[in-house]
Amino acid sequence: MTDLLLQAWVAALIERTKLEWMLGRGKPWKPGERLKLLFAGYNGTRNTGSDVRVEEMLRQVRQVLGADRVQLTVTALDFGLTRGYFGDAAQVRLPDLFPPFLYNEVRQHHGVIACEGSMFKSKFANALTTMFIGALGMAAAENKLSIGYGAEAGYMDPSLARLCARYCRHSVVVTRNAESQTVLSALGVESELGTDTAWTFESHPAEYGRKVLADAGWDGSAPVLVFCPINAFFWPVKASILKWVARGTTGAYKHSHYRGPYFHKSGAQVEASYEQYLNAFAQAAQAARQKHRIFPVFVACERLDAHACRSIAERINGAPVFASDDYDMYQLVSILRAGHLMISSRYHGIVTSMPALVPSAGVTMDERIRNLMQERGHGHLLLNVDDALLGEKLIHIIDALQREREAIADGIGRTVVRNLKMMARMGVFLERTVHERYPEFPVQGGLRSWENYLPPLHPGLRQLVEWYDGRAQAMAAN
Repeated sequence: MTDLLLQAWVAALIERTKLEWMLGRGKPWKPGERLKLLFAGYNGTRNTGSDVRVEEMLRQVRQVLGADRVQLTVTALDFGLTRGYFGDAAQVRLPDLFPPFLYNEVRQHHGVIACEGSMFKSKFANALTTMFIGALGMAAAENKLSIGYGAEAGYMDPSLARLCARYCRHSVVVTRNAESQTVLSALGVESELGTDTAWTFESHPAEYGRKVLADAGWDGSAPVLVFCPINAFFWPVKASILKWVARGTTGAYKHSHYRGPYFHKSGAQVEASYEQYLNAFAQAAQAARQKHRIFPVFVACERLDAHACRSIAERINGAPVFASDDYDMYQLVSILRAGHLMISSRYHGIVTSMPALVPSAGVTMDERIRNLMQERGHGHLLLNVDDALLGEKLIHIIDALQREREAIADGIGRTVVRNLKMMARMGVFLERTVHERYPEFPVQGGLRSWENYLPPLHPGLRQLVEWYDGRAQAMAAN
């Protein structure tokens, strides 16, 4: 019921925004002004994937549109957790009850770029998707730029799907896979095929990650196996005023409380499934130690993952845990890339490690990792979080990662280069969309290399591009 009230509130404010725009209220872009863009995301929770994505979007927008021609603003829940992120972009606080904030903030900008990966789905929180629909819908209501960038779409509850169909039909969504296009097409929402935006991220140098591992006890002789576990079972988060009141007055629902009026899914089945998942990871980690002399480490790519990491580490009598609470995104990704093998339930744990060619396998709760593994041609390296034989299968997966390291790394390299080019295509689309909405906005135009539509690439990525493009040219010549 609370989710429905939130959706109705957002819908009413979109309609109000549209009426006020028609009556002459609002601030359209004028030639000579810097283009003010609001990046509507879910930053400030130390979710490494979300932060990395937005960092690279901002760098790409500056590269494509011109840093001196844009004024960028990012929403964040906690400025203390985004300090040092996002370059010169301003940050505005996103409150838990966000509709009035969107109503006031969107009108101060010339466009909205929604930037969360899980943008259109009920898997995590209807409230989160409602926020993105609200931001895009209010921008579209004022005939401004309204773009979902690098988005994923999956199942949405019927009321949420109707909200998306009604208020995003004048927006354009760049998806990160074809499956998401199918979902949006059924709702009448226009989409372009793109990719995730984390591919160009530059972490701290490799020496940083190796030093952190050495300080944690790695002597350099054994392969480092990075585990990125999560709690896949306490989603979705739902708003509940009754639970919120009870939490404040009696202390009830302490363990399922997320933030504000939002609560995780809870109950005996959730706990049992989570326990089975933790035991499976522990079984695999212990077997890897004994069979392959592997050095296991656990990385919490989001603050919420720290419990899973520490619980598994305890079950195998200790192992290093690196959590996003303690390491910023530049540090944490360097640690991920310093590993030699990876088992991850975090999509961006895999994506951000791929430029370093770390052989990885996925244990998935939804379509994100599944789509990525299929793209890589590594379907045999994919498991589901609720697999009854997860522990045994993970042991076999680790064997495969060891045995097929070179072939897996080659598939990863090809995938990285392909996605870099797809991300460049997104930059071309962004430039064209801005020009269509604001014809007098100065764009660079002319014939340019695809790399000109990307943020500056770090040497490791440049080397990958040269290697795989050179190899492709050699094969074509033969």
